[in-house]
Amino acid sequence: MPPTRLSDLSEGELLARLFPIFDGTKGVAPVLLGPGDDAAVLGAPSGAVVLTTDSMVRGRDWRDDWSSGHEVGRKVVAQNLADIAAMGAVPTGLLVALAADPHTEVAWVLDLAEGIAAAAGEAGAPVLGGDLSSAAEGTVLVAITATGDLGGRAPVRRDGAGPGDVVAVCGGLGRSGGGLQLLLEGRGRTATDGEPEATDRSVHELCLVHRTAGRPPIEQGPLAADAGATSMIDVSDGLVRDLGRVARASGVRIELSGAALAEQAAGPLTEALGEADALRQVLSGGEEHALAATFPEGSVPRGWAVLGVCAAGEAAVVVDGQVPTVTGWDHFAG
Repeated sequence: MPPTRLSDLSEGELLARLFPIFDGTKGVAPVLLGPGDDAAVLGAPSGAVVLTTDSMVRGRDWRDDWSSGHEVGRKVVAQNLADIAAMGAVPTGLLVALAADPHTEVAWVLDLAEGIAAAAGEAGAPVLGGDLSSAAEGTVLVAITATGDLGGRAPVRRDGAGPGDVVAVCGGLGRSGGGLQLLLEGRGRTATDGEPEATDRSVHELCLVHRTAGRPPIEQGPLAADAGATSMIDVSDGLVRDLGRVARASGVRIELSGAALAEQAAGPLTEALGEADALRQVLSGGEEHALAATFPEGSVPRGWAVLGVCAAGEAAVVVDGQVPTVTGWDHFAG
Protein backbone atom coordinates (compact mmCIF):
# COMPACT_ATOMS: atom_id res chain seq x y z
CA MET A 1 0.00 0.00 0.00
CA PRO A 2 1.22 3.56 -0.66
CA PRO A 3 2.39 5.48 2.43
CA THR A 4 -0.08 7.70 4.27
CA ARG A 5 0.75 11.35 3.75
CA LEU A 6 -0.26 14.46 5.69
CA SER A 7 -2.73 15.32 2.93
CA ASP A 8 -4.59 12.08 3.72
CA LEU A 9 -5.39 13.24 7.29
CA SER A 10 -7.17 16.16 8.85
CA GLU A 11 -5.28 18.27 11.38
CA GLY A 12 -7.35 16.73 14.15
CA GLU A 13 -6.56 13.20 12.98
CA LEU A 14 -2.84 13.99 12.94
CA LEU A 15 -2.97 15.53 16.40
CA ALA A 16 -4.79 12.45 17.68
CA ARG A 17 -1.72 10.46 16.67
CA LEU A 18 0.80 12.97 18.02
CA PHE A 19 -0.65 13.74 21.46
CA PRO A 20 -0.19 10.19 22.83
CA ILE A 21 3.50 10.33 21.87
CA PHE A 22 4.01 13.49 23.93
CA ASP A 23 1.77 12.52 26.85
CA GLY A 24 4.54 10.64 28.64
CA THR A 25 6.93 13.60 28.88
CA LYS A 26 7.07 14.90 32.46
CA GLY A 27 8.97 17.77 33.99
CA VAL A 28 10.04 19.58 37.14
CA ALA A 29 7.60 22.48 36.78
CA PRO A 30 3.84 21.97 37.20
CA VAL A 31 1.94 21.76 33.90
CA LEU A 32 -1.35 23.41 34.81
CA LEU A 33 -2.82 22.90 31.33
CA GLY A 34 -1.23 20.79 28.62
CA PRO A 35 -1.80 20.30 24.88
CA GLY A 36 -5.27 20.58 23.43
CA ASP A 37 -6.40 24.12 24.21
CA ASP A 38 -5.52 27.51 22.67
CA ALA A 39 -2.43 27.72 24.88
CA ALA A 40 -0.69 25.73 27.59
CA VAL A 41 -0.25 26.91 31.17
CA LEU A 42 3.04 26.14 32.94
CA GLY A 43 4.04 27.01 36.48
CA ALA A 44 7.14 29.18 36.98
CA PRO A 45 8.65 28.00 40.29
CA SER A 46 11.21 30.80 40.64
CA GLY A 47 8.98 33.54 39.24
CA ALA A 48 11.20 34.05 36.18
CA VAL A 49 11.03 32.22 32.85
CA VAL A 50 14.01 31.58 30.55
CA LEU A 51 12.98 31.39 26.88
CA THR A 52 14.77 30.32 23.71
CA THR A 53 13.82 29.09 20.25
CA ASP A 54 15.54 27.26 17.42
CA SER A 55 14.49 25.75 14.11
CA MET A 56 15.66 23.27 11.51
CA VAL A 57 14.89 23.23 7.79
CA ARG A 58 15.04 20.17 5.55
CA GLY A 59 17.88 20.43 3.06
CA ARG A 60 19.60 23.11 5.10
CA ASP A 61 19.92 21.62 8.58
CA TRP A 62 19.40 17.95 7.74
CA ARG A 63 19.13 15.65 4.74
CA ASP A 64 16.62 12.83 4.62
CA ASP A 65 19.19 10.52 3.02
CA TRP A 66 21.40 10.99 6.10
CA SER A 67 19.03 11.41 9.04
CA SER A 68 15.85 9.75 10.26
CA GLY A 69 12.91 11.73 11.60
CA HIS A 70 13.77 10.46 15.08
CA GLU A 71 17.28 11.88 14.81
CA VAL A 72 15.98 15.24 13.58
CA GLY A 73 13.65 15.36 16.58
CA ARG A 74 16.46 14.68 19.02
CA LYS A 75 18.67 17.29 17.39
CA VAL A 76 16.17 20.15 17.45
CA VAL A 77 15.45 19.48 21.13
CA ALA A 78 19.18 19.38 21.96
CA GLN A 79 19.76 22.76 20.32
CA ASN A 80 17.18 24.39 22.56
CA LEU A 81 18.06 22.64 25.80
CA ALA A 82 21.72 23.60 25.45
CA ASP A 83 20.70 27.27 25.25
CA ILE A 84 18.62 26.91 28.41
CA ALA A 85 21.52 25.23 30.20
CA ALA A 86 23.94 27.94 29.07
CA MET A 87 21.93 30.47 31.09
CA GLY A 88 22.29 28.31 34.21
CA ALA A 89 18.65 27.20 34.05
CA VAL A 90 16.79 23.89 34.21
CA PRO A 91 14.52 23.10 31.22
CA THR A 92 10.81 23.06 32.08
CA GLY A 93 8.90 22.70 28.81
CA LEU A 94 8.83 22.66 25.01
CA LEU A 95 6.51 24.04 22.34
CA VAL A 96 6.81 22.32 18.94
CA ALA A 97 5.89 23.81 15.56
CA LEU A 98 5.89 21.89 12.28
CA ALA A 99 5.37 23.36 8.80
CA ALA A 100 5.41 20.63 6.18
CA ASP A 101 4.61 19.86 2.56
CA PRO A 102 1.23 18.03 2.64
CA HIS A 103 2.89 15.17 0.73
CA THR A 104 5.19 14.49 3.70
CA GLU A 105 4.71 10.93 4.94
CA VAL A 106 2.84 10.64 8.24
CA ALA A 107 5.27 7.92 9.34
CA TRP A 108 8.13 10.43 9.15
CA VAL A 109 6.20 12.96 11.25
CA LEU A 110 5.43 10.35 13.90
CA ASP A 111 9.11 9.31 13.92
CA LEU A 112 10.04 12.97 14.40
CA ALA A 113 7.61 13.18 17.32
CA GLU A 114 9.10 10.06 18.89
CA GLY A 115 12.56 11.62 18.74
CA ILE A 116 11.32 14.86 20.28
CA ALA A 117 9.49 12.96 23.02
CA ALA A 118 12.53 10.79 23.80
CA ALA A 119 14.87 13.76 24.17
CA ALA A 120 12.26 15.76 26.09
CA GLY A 121 11.63 12.89 28.47
CA GLU A 122 15.31 12.42 29.22
CA ALA A 123 15.63 16.14 30.01
CA GLY A 124 12.45 16.41 32.08
CA ALA A 125 11.01 19.01 29.71
CA PRO A 126 7.41 18.08 28.79
CA VAL A 127 5.96 18.93 25.39
CA LEU A 128 3.30 21.53 26.19
CA GLY A 129 1.79 22.04 22.73
CA GLY A 130 2.67 23.74 19.48
CA ASP A 131 1.46 24.42 15.95
CA LEU A 132 0.92 22.64 12.63
CA SER A 133 1.01 24.28 9.21
CA SER A 134 1.23 23.27 5.58
CA ALA A 135 4.20 24.48 3.55
CA ALA A 136 5.42 24.72 -0.03
CA GLU A 137 6.38 21.63 -2.01
CA GLY A 138 9.46 19.95 -0.54
CA THR A 139 9.54 22.17 2.55
CA VAL A 140 9.70 20.81 6.08
CA LEU A 141 10.51 23.15 8.98
CA VAL A 142 10.63 22.08 12.63
CA ALA A 143 10.83 24.76 15.32
CA ILE A 144 10.93 24.44 19.10
CA THR A 145 10.54 27.04 21.81
CA ALA A 146 11.94 25.92 25.16
CA THR A 147 11.29 27.31 28.62
CA GLY A 148 13.52 27.07 31.67
CA ASP A 149 13.67 27.98 35.33
CA LEU A 150 16.66 29.52 37.12
CA GLY A 151 15.74 28.16 40.54
CA GLY A 152 16.57 31.47 42.17
CA ARG A 153 19.92 31.87 40.41
CA ALA A 154 20.93 34.92 38.45
CA PRO A 155 21.23 34.13 34.72
CA VAL A 156 24.78 33.42 33.56
CA ARG A 157 25.36 35.89 30.76
CA ARG A 158 28.07 36.28 28.12
CA ASP A 159 29.36 39.57 29.48
CA GLY A 160 30.65 38.54 32.90
CA ALA A 161 34.13 37.17 32.13
CA GLY A 162 37.09 39.07 33.52
CA PRO A 163 40.90 38.94 33.33
CA GLY A 164 42.22 35.98 35.29
CA ASP A 165 39.12 33.83 34.77
CA VAL A 166 39.71 30.27 33.61
CA VAL A 167 38.08 29.12 30.33
CA ALA A 168 36.66 25.60 30.41
CA VAL A 169 34.37 23.35 28.40
CA CYS A 170 32.01 20.52 29.26
CA GLY A 171 31.07 18.12 26.48
CA GLY A 172 32.86 17.21 23.28
CA LEU A 173 34.21 19.56 20.64
CA GLY A 174 34.38 19.07 16.88
CA ARG A 175 32.55 15.77 16.73
CA SER A 176 29.45 17.07 14.95
CA GLY A 177 31.55 19.08 12.51
CA GLY A 178 33.71 16.02 11.93
CA GLY A 179 30.63 13.94 11.21
CA LEU A 180 29.39 16.52 8.73
CA GLN A 181 32.77 16.56 7.01
CA LEU A 182 32.70 12.78 6.66
CA LEU A 183 29.16 12.80 5.28
CA LEU A 184 29.94 15.53 2.77
CA GLU A 185 33.00 13.59 1.62
CA GLY A 186 30.94 10.43 1.15
CA ARG A 187 32.77 8.63 3.95
CA GLY A 188 30.10 9.03 6.60
CA ARG A 189 27.49 6.71 8.05
CA THR A 190 23.78 7.45 7.74
CA ALA A 191 20.72 6.41 9.73
CA THR A 192 20.07 3.51 7.33
CA ASP A 193 23.55 1.98 7.54
CA GLY A 194 23.92 -1.22 9.51
CA GLU A 195 26.09 -1.92 12.55
CA PRO A 196 29.58 -0.47 11.95
CA GLU A 197 32.68 -2.61 11.68
CA ALA A 198 35.21 -2.23 14.47
CA THR A 199 37.45 -0.16 12.17
CA ASP A 200 34.52 2.14 11.45
CA ARG A 201 33.56 2.98 15.04
CA SER A 202 35.09 6.44 15.03
CA VAL A 203 33.29 7.39 11.82
CA HIS A 204 30.03 6.03 13.22
CA GLU A 205 30.41 8.02 16.46
CA LEU A 206 31.10 11.32 14.72
CA CYS A 207 28.26 10.95 12.24
CA LEU A 208 25.82 9.96 14.98
CA VAL A 209 26.71 13.08 16.95
CA HIS A 210 26.13 15.20 13.85
CA ARG A 211 22.78 13.58 13.09
CA THR A 212 21.44 13.80 16.67
CA ALA A 213 23.62 16.44 18.44
CA GLY A 214 24.42 13.70 20.96
CA ARG A 215 23.35 14.51 24.51
CA PRO A 216 24.42 17.99 25.55
CA PRO A 217 25.49 18.24 29.21
CA ILE A 218 22.39 20.25 30.15
CA GLU A 219 22.60 19.26 33.81
CA GLN A 220 25.98 21.00 33.99
CA GLY A 221 24.55 24.43 33.24
CA PRO A 222 22.97 24.96 36.68
CA LEU A 223 25.97 23.26 38.33
CA ALA A 224 28.33 25.68 36.60
CA ALA A 225 26.18 28.60 37.74
CA ASP A 226 26.29 27.32 41.31
CA ALA A 227 30.08 26.98 41.04
CA GLY A 228 30.36 30.68 40.21
CA ALA A 229 30.58 30.70 36.39
CA THR A 230 31.10 34.31 35.30
CA SER A 231 29.97 33.70 31.71
CA MET A 232 28.67 30.74 29.71
CA ILE A 233 27.65 29.91 26.15
CA ASP A 234 26.37 26.96 24.13
CA VAL A 235 28.93 25.93 21.49
CA SER A 236 26.62 25.84 18.50
CA ASP A 237 28.52 27.76 15.82
CA GLY A 238 32.07 26.67 16.63
CA LEU A 239 34.37 27.24 19.62
CA VAL A 240 36.23 30.22 18.15
CA ARG A 241 33.07 32.00 17.01
CA ASP A 242 31.15 31.38 20.23
CA LEU A 243 34.03 32.26 22.58
CA GLY A 244 34.53 35.32 20.40
CA ARG A 245 31.02 36.38 21.40
CA VAL A 246 31.99 36.03 25.06
CA ALA A 247 35.22 37.95 24.48
CA ARG A 248 33.42 40.86 22.81
CA ALA A 249 30.58 40.97 25.34
CA SER A 250 33.00 40.84 28.28
CA GLY A 251 35.78 42.96 26.82
CA VAL A 252 38.48 40.34 27.40
CA ARG A 253 41.11 38.50 25.39
CA ILE A 254 40.59 34.72 25.52
CA GLU A 255 43.88 32.84 25.35
CA LEU A 256 43.49 29.16 24.51
CA SER A 257 46.15 26.48 24.92
CA GLY A 258 47.10 24.54 21.81
CA ALA A 259 47.99 21.53 23.96
CA ALA A 260 44.57 21.55 25.63
CA LEU A 261 42.85 21.77 22.24
CA ALA A 262 44.96 18.88 20.95
CA GLU A 263 43.62 16.79 23.84
CA GLN A 264 40.09 17.60 22.69
CA ALA A 265 41.00 16.48 19.17
CA ALA A 266 42.47 13.15 20.29
CA GLY A 267 40.52 9.91 19.92
CA PRO A 268 37.74 9.40 17.35
CA LEU A 269 38.24 12.80 15.71
CA THR A 270 41.90 12.23 14.93
CA GLU A 271 41.33 8.58 14.10
CA ALA A 272 38.70 9.47 11.50
CA LEU A 273 40.05 12.76 10.14
CA GLY A 274 43.74 13.03 10.93
CA GLU A 275 45.35 15.57 13.26
CA ALA A 276 44.99 18.71 11.11
CA ASP A 277 41.30 18.32 10.29
CA ALA A 278 40.53 17.14 13.82
CA LEU A 279 42.00 20.33 15.31
CA ARG A 280 40.19 22.44 12.72
CA GLN A 281 36.87 20.88 13.75
CA VAL A 282 37.60 21.42 17.46
CA LEU A 283 38.09 25.11 16.73
CA SER A 284 35.30 25.71 14.22
CA GLY A 285 32.90 22.74 14.11
CA GLY A 286 29.32 23.75 14.84
CA GLU A 287 26.25 22.02 16.29
CA GLU A 288 28.25 20.42 19.07
CA HIS A 289 26.24 21.98 21.92
CA ALA A 290 28.92 21.59 24.54
CA LEU A 291 28.98 24.29 27.20
CA ALA A 292 31.87 26.73 27.37
CA ALA A 293 32.21 28.89 30.48
CA THR A 294 34.58 31.08 32.44
CA PHE A 295 35.23 30.60 36.15
CA PRO A 296 37.27 32.28 38.86
CA GLU A 297 40.54 30.41 39.30
CA GLY A 298 40.11 27.31 41.47
CA SER A 299 36.34 26.97 40.97
CA VAL A 300 36.11 24.91 37.76
CA PRO A 301 33.69 22.02 38.48
CA ARG A 302 34.55 18.37 38.01
CA GLY A 303 33.86 17.15 34.50
CA TRP A 304 34.99 20.38 32.86
CA ALA A 305 38.20 20.60 30.80
CA VAL A 306 40.32 23.75 31.13
CA LEU A 307 41.19 25.25 27.74
CA GLY A 308 42.80 28.56 28.66
CA VAL A 309 42.42 31.87 30.48
CA CYS A 310 40.95 35.33 30.05
CA ALA A 311 43.31 38.28 29.93
CA ALA A 312 43.12 42.05 29.60
CA GLY A 313 43.47 43.34 26.07
CA GLU A 314 41.65 43.62 22.78
CA ALA A 315 38.57 41.37 22.62
CA ALA A 316 39.71 38.33 20.64
CA VAL A 317 40.29 34.59 20.78
CA VAL A 318 43.86 33.37 20.27
CA VAL A 319 45.55 29.97 20.36
CA ASP A 320 49.08 30.04 21.75
CA GLY A 321 49.11 33.75 20.99
CA GLN A 322 47.97 33.42 17.36
CA VAL A 323 44.57 34.30 15.89
CA PRO A 324 43.10 31.10 14.38
CA THR A 325 42.57 31.02 10.63
CA VAL A 326 39.21 29.29 11.09
CA THR A 327 36.12 30.90 12.59
CA GLY A 328 32.92 28.83 12.58
CA TRP A 329 29.41 28.71 11.19
CA ASP A 330 27.46 31.72 9.95
CA HIS A 331 23.91 31.09 8.71
CA PHE A 332 24.03 33.84 6.11
CA ALA A 333 27.65 33.71 4.95
CA GLY A 334 28.11 32.85 1.28
